[in-house]
Amino acid sequence: MANILVAGGSLGGLFAANMLLRDGHDVQVFERAGESLKGRGAGIVTHSALLQALRCAGVDVDRQVIGVSVQSRVTLDRQGQVLASQPLPQVLTSWTGLYNMLTQVIPQENVHHGHHVTALKEQDDGIEVTCESGEVMEADLLIAADGLRSLIRQQLAPSIQPEYAGYIAWRGVCDESVLSDETLRTLFPHFGFCLPLGEQMLGYPVSGANGSIRPGERRYNFVWYRPVAQGDDLQDLLTDEQGEFYPTGIPPHKVAARHIQAMRQAAHQVLAPQFAEIVEKTAQPFFQPIYDVLSENIAFGHVALLGDAAFVARPHCGMGVTKAGEDAMALADAVKRHGATVQALKAYESVRAPACRAITLHARTLGAYMQYQAPVITSESGLSTDRYQVPDDLVRARDVMRQTAVGMGLAA
Repeated sequence: MANILVAGGSLGGLFAANMLLRDGHDVQVFERAGESLKGRGAGIVTHSALLQALRCAGVDVDRQVIGVSVQSRVTLDRQGQVLASQPLPQVLTSWTGLYNMLTQVIPQENVHHGHHVTALKEQDDGIEVTCESGEVMEADLLIAADGLRSLIRQQLAPSIQPEYAGYIAWRGVCDESVLSDETLRTLFPHFGFCLPLGEQMLGYPVSGANGSIRPGERRYNFVWYRPVAQGDDLQDLLTDEQGEFYPTGIPPHKVAARHIQAMRQAAHQVLAPQFAEIVEKTAQPFFQPIYDVLSENIAFGHVALLGDAAFVARPHCGMGVTKAGEDAMALADAVKRHGATVQALKAYESVRAPACRAITLHARTLGAYMQYQAPVITSESGLSTDRYQVPDDLVRARDVMRQTAVGMGLAA
């Protein structure tokens, strides 16, 4: 039995911890937040690999409802008419739902909130970890699942930094019960798309606040990608009404009311009426700047990077949580085969680094659809339409995507 520490108690860290615990190891999870992360995040697209990861983590996915099933995708035009549709059965779930499933199968005594790993010291046979409180611990392995702004990655590979993609994603979930009959009939049952010039709106039904998938109790999750220039424009969005700037991402309840109001006005100007209604009636929309992270290495001695600490792919693939689950499965398998050793982490890296790199680059390709069409606004030079040089095959793909959502949001 090995002694393994996991830094980060979000989905990636919980996947890894549950799998390693089930293999008989002593695993302790240290999460920076002082309380449960329940209620964070929004919708999640499921894949077969995600269900496999949940099973490996001890979640009985065959005996509980994972999410809401849809049977098709539709693309709406500005007037709300269907441009294209395609049968595509899929199950959509929520971040909170997955978090609840993973926290229910891990012993509470193995998760420690309010603990922040601040320093590492590699040893011959393991790793020494220091927390912000001054507590020092030793372990055979440390799994860094501390997200996009991973402090552990910054210590081990400071040259790897998140790269802003030039646009943000407004997000939110709207209660089914407040929507009009027209929106419930034409959009709610589907994975829906709307493609304004230089932007992309998508949405799909998810379970309600209490996990219910009964009609009338569900929600509709939306993601609206919009270009925002790096610099003053982005900084203004990330600044709350008291003037506090949040460079790594502003909490949902801190987004300035004027930005939410402007976003809602824009929805009525450029989106299908059904989507504009959903945006208008969402109680607390929020946004996230979109970043890429491409790591050269994800194994450093007795430390492994996992999930968004290792690679961040733009959300177009709908693969973020699945990618973390696959990371955890590969890590657990490597530890089974090689023990809690440096060799195990090297084996993990050899499997996951190429796969995650491919997902990240594929997500960039899907994002190029927007970047190709959109005038890039910069405070220095005004409008520029030639910032992104897109190959001919992407130009052709753009024209197809404007008529149909086939391929949008799918993994490589």
